[in-house]
Amino acid sequence: MALNGPQPEACSSHSQSPLLERSTVAGAQDHEGLPAKRATSGGWRSAYFIIGSEVGERSAYSGIEANLINYLTGPWGQSTAMAAKNVNTWFGTTTLLPLLGAFVADSYMGRYRTILIASLLYILALGLLTMSATLSTPYPLDFQQTQKIMPSSPPQLQVILFFLSLYLVAVAESGHKPCTQAFGADQFDGKDPKESKAKSSYFNWLNFSLSIGLSVGAVTLSYIQDNLNWVLGFGIPCIILVMALLIFLAGTKTYRYSTVRREENNAFARISKVFVEAARNWRLSSSSEKDIEEGVQETLSHQCSPQFKFLNKALLGPKFSEEGGNASSIDEVEEAKAILRLFPIWSTCLIYATVLAQSSTFFIKQGTTMDRSIGAGFDVPSASLKSIIPITSVLFIPIYDLVFVPIATIFTRNPSGITMLQRVGIGMFMSTISMAIAALVEMKRLKIAQEHGLVDIPNAIIPMGIWWLVPQYVLFGLSFVFAFIGLQEFFYDQVPNELRSIGISLSISISGVGSLLSSFLIYFLEKITGGEGQESWFNDNLNNAHLDYFYWLLFGLNALGLVTYTHFASSYIYNRRGVMSSRIYLV
Repeated sequence: MALNGPQPEACSSHSQSPLLERSTVAGAQDHEGLPAKRATSGGWRSAYFIIGSEVGERSAYSGIEANLINYLTGPWGQSTAMAAKNVNTWFGTTTLLPLLGAFVADSYMGRYRTILIASLLYILALGLLTMSATLSTPYPLDFQQTQKIMPSSPPQLQVILFFLSLYLVAVAESGHKPCTQAFGADQFDGKDPKESKAKSSYFNWLNFSLSIGLSVGAVTLSYIQDNLNWVLGFGIPCIILVMALLIFLAGTKTYRYSTVRREENNAFARISKVFVEAARNWRLSSSSEKDIEEGVQETLSHQCSPQFKFLNKALLGPKFSEEGGNASSIDEVEEAKAILRLFPIWSTCLIYATVLAQSSTFFIKQGTTMDRSIGAGFDVPSASLKSIIPITSVLFIPIYDLVFVPIATIFTRNPSGITMLQRVGIGMFMSTISMAIAALVEMKRLKIAQEHGLVDIPNAIIPMGIWWLVPQYVLFGLSFVFAFIGLQEFFYDQVPNELRSIGISLSISISGVGSLLSSFLIYFLEKITGGEGQESWFNDNLNNAHLDYFYWLLFGLNALGLVTYTHFASSYIYNRRGVMSSRIYLV
């Protein structure tokens, strides 16, 4: 198989007949290195394999992530604040490393091979994680609570092996998650009207399927971990991932492999050169700046965006600068501007991600203190409530794609119903409302604990149904459909073609930085509120803590973030596909 790059004959599109050009996909090849045929490659026939593989991966991942805080506070005996910080730090690392994995894939290895290597490393990591659980087989969480068994510190070897395997999962995720999602989108030709329409729905239906995987994994695996044992709870995800890899490999002969490459250098080098040349020409005379304006107007003024004009100085060649250097072309400058325009959007979404991080930590710990019984002798695992987020997504995504978009299109005349940034803004608003509801529910939980004299009893079950937490989880699910999927599509669409794995990684990294910010906030607030004999907001005894204060703080920060986001989103200039194609220099 020729999966690294096209064969020489695949690149010479000028020699192809018009009929061949219509039957093949420009910039793509098949598994043998020949021009990819539209009728036998790509499209949904390939996307099904990729989505199926991703569903397996997400199920395995949720089996680890959803119940991790209960593993650390239960069998391992960590404090609530320490466990929350460990979970947030790991999750932040997991969602930041894809920037590195995407760089390797886009610049050197290609997405297909990166996915293969990442999958094998992932399987190894889950195998080691399962092995770490066998070193000491703690009692299930529910058994500990009912039998009053106190958790003990795990052996040092288990600690080392556990965290080694956990962060190996993060490394594997860095190559798997961004490349799989981008590789799936690569199966649709954006220049073909029919495939372009299908591509616009790809991210919706991808996340629809992933939500099913997440919900199934969170419910079934957290139940096994809480009620049976952790060895089985970690071992099953390893088996699932092996099956996911086999599904991905089964579609190898149907995939389209991108052949888009720049002759001179890769996208990172081009964009870096723009900033270097602009800095080199920073102190040019006003007459030189006038030459830039006149040169742009006389050549491709309609292609130069008005933002970040300081980067236009990179268009000037050696004759304008005493320091020498090589001029950048207009399309290279526009690429750099397109990347720079993304960062205000990226940064103003960080608080939103900090809010979402609570669903994996404090929401779950709240649930462990509430009445979780259904019928006689069956308790709902608190971590399983996180499955409400993907279940909500599963139910709402078809409504969004099949009902909301067509109705919105009538009013906006936008084929997607609303713009990508409008979609994100709606999701951020929903997450803000969710935090207000979470704070009110926590205030009620604390009031009931006080009324029943349970404040000073750490392991007491509050006579308040766990279902009170459902509304905040549902709003998180709706927020995911609007904001998270919108961010995926936005960053994939707005980066240069060669950097689309990086684009996906940028959207993922928002969650990573948000989790790290959550960890920092917890550390900072614990120091402030827990000093001089005071009870910390994050007291191990949640009945004597004040998570409600923390939730109100996040509500205020998220509202402020939404206002800031709206300001930048309203002035954002979308990257126009096909514009960045000229090779004109002002030398």
